[in-house]
Amino acid sequence: MVVVFALVALAVVGVIATANWYVWRRLFRDTTRGPGPVRRVGAVVIAGGWVLAVGALVAERTGAPFPLQQVLAWPGFLWLALSIYLLLAVLAGEVVRPLLRRFLERRAAGRRQAEPEPRTSPVEDAARIPAGTAPPKATETPDADAPDADAGTGTPAAPDPGTAAPDPGTVAPATAPESPLALPSRRLFVSRVVAGAAAAAAVGTVGYGTYGVLNGPSVKRVIVPLAKLPRAAHGFRIAVVSDIHLGPVLGRGFAQKVVDTVNSTQPDLIAVVGDLVDGSVKDLGPAAAPLAGLRARHGAYFVTGNHEYFSGAEQWVAEVRRLGLIPLENARTELPHFDLAGVNDVAGEDEGQGPDYAKALGDRDRARACVLLAHQPVMIHDAVDHGVDLQLSGHTHGGQLWPGNLIAGAANPTLAGLERYGDTQLYVSRGAGAWGPPTRVGAESDITVIELASRQA
Repeated sequence: MVVVFALVALAVVGVIATANWYVWRRLFRDTTRGPGPVRRVGAVVIAGGWVLAVGALVAERTGAPFPLQQVLAWPGFLWLALSIYLLLAVLAGEVVRPLLRRFLERRAAGRRQAEPEPRTSPVEDAARIPAGTAPPKATETPDADAPDADAGTGTPAAPDPGTAAPDPGTVAPATAPESPLALPSRRLFVSRVVAGAAAAAAVGTVGYGTYGVLNGPSVKRVIVPLAKLPRAAHGFRIAVVSDIHLGPVLGRGFAQKVVDTVNSTQPDLIAVVGDLVDGSVKDLGPAAAPLAGLRARHGAYFVTGNHEYFSGAEQWVAEVRRLGLIPLENARTELPHFDLAGVNDVAGEDEGQGPDYAKALGDRDRARACVLLAHQPVMIHDAVDHGVDLQLSGHTHGGQLWPGNLIAGAANPTLAGLERYGDTQLYVSRGAGAWGPPTRVGAESDITVIELASRQA
């Protein structure tokens, strides 16, 4: 097993190294005429970016001093996002490159055809006549003012002593106008245009995606009908908040934006379905403090996500309870018109704190509707077995960075949105924050307001 892991790790490192060499080649080597400071700077930028990225990941996981995490996190995590889109943009440039080169070649050929043939002097014409061949007869009447004959005698004029006579055995080369962009210059021009466009596209994509995260999540509203929900609960609103990921990048200000957005929806109940933090209570307690301001008629509830178990789940369960949230650790509460249950994340199994469906759901009245809070969508199959009507989850981030949605979609039964599994419905939020790069591309952050609908209404 260790050998297999080592081989996989080596293969991953090899792929990453090859991809970064390719990016360096297209952005720096191919855009310069030879070795020099630009190529060296490019190598330092790419290598240094990955040093910062690895340093940020290691610092977060090992619990390094929080100020050090903050210093490494912004440049390191942003480089992760930027490197992805630089690679994608450069690969897309391979399609553009031959098209642009062909366009320039056709343009140069068109200019050559449009150029008039250069006029030649009689001396140059004579030089092109092969030895032993008679010159062609004149077809035009000589100009009376021409200095090539003596007036009235027909004797050819003597050549100008200052003019060297052409060598009759020499043929002057035919000259043609050069391309406006010679081949070496054309290749360099194409490389620079494609590299510049790729860099601009990558920076613009990451910049826009980062702005979207820092600006705060949008509100999404979804109506979910439940067969067992009584008429009196029709229109009950649950604000689903997942994957806030408070840490060295997203801090107290971001938490306040989330709280303000949730409260603006005036929900009946708030469900925080895991991955609240990336760090210890000691470091992130002040950042999470605004959560005490969450307001809902039936309270705010919390279940753990996998990142809580990287950050000290027991301490965070105690902290959110202190802030006024109600942790559901494999537990259930009976609300006036339906049951609300919550299970621990599967990552807690390594600490003996995994999900326990029997404890949370085993003895409930199945005639009542049940809503289950479970961080990961993969837990839906256990929910189906226990007769849950609706499971609320997060975890996937909707893929966060396209084309990461392809990977996340393959690893989860539902990537985002509402789907039905037998008699159980699953809703997956894209999440309010972001992990790693504070950037989202093709997966806008959201807070979802689930409006329960009674089929009896």
